[in-house]
Amino acid sequence: MTPRLETVGMDSLIVRLFEAIDEANMPWLTAADAALREAFGPALIDLVPSYTTLLVHYDVAALTPAEARERIRTALADLAPASAEQGRRHVIPVWYDESVGPELPRIAERLGISMAEVIERHCARDYGVFALGFAPGYGFMGLVEEALATPRLKTPRQKVAAGSVGIADRQTAVYPLRSPGGWNILGRTAVTLFDRDREGYSLLRPGDRVRFEAIDRETFVAQGGRVAPLEEREESP
Repeated sequence: MTPRLETVGMDSLIVRLFEAIDEANMPWLTAADAALREAFGPALIDLVPSYTTLLVHYDVAALTPAEARERIRTALADLAPASAEQGRRHVIPVWYDESVGPELPRIAERLGISMAEVIERHCARDYGVFALGFAPGYGFMGLVEEALATPRLKTPRQKVAAGSVGIADRQTAVYPLRSPGGWNILGRTAVTLFDRDREGYSLLRPGDRVRFEAIDRETFVAQGGRVAPLEEREESP
């Protein structure tokens, strides 16, 4: 593997490890993240891993661009993939229901299967967290099995309830906050993904794994879930 360095600012470099999104990338990106954090030490301002790259934001008062490039090359010279068990594993309970997951029956109809089977298949595998973005705590996860892959909505919704679980192509995610969005919504969770009082703020981090677990309405409500329809103002259950 030969990382490619790309300048994106006077104090930032993109480290490109791969050209295509693949679950097999994650152990390498996780290892590169750890190696670069150690190599830069206090000179590191921020490090943002993504599907195929890492963004390195460093202190120009501590390092010249040439020194930053050399630290990257040295840190990644003998890189080995991280253990698949290095990230944390999260089980996220989800209430799958067409009242809060309007695309659930549409996907079932398209595939010619029941909604129960769609749910079962969405819950059947662990998903790797590729990257965080779009909103605080929003983890882009994958890969969803090809049969369930569904294109984004042609017209995004103006309001999607916090906790909504959706699919876009072969990715899946949970909306941590009430926000606009164009993903296909299957259900909702009461789990808090972004919390200012939590260390690191976000529940999910790149390299983590997530398994969704189907629960009924009563359990969802007992966990603090809100049952208002997708685009309405959320009220207490």
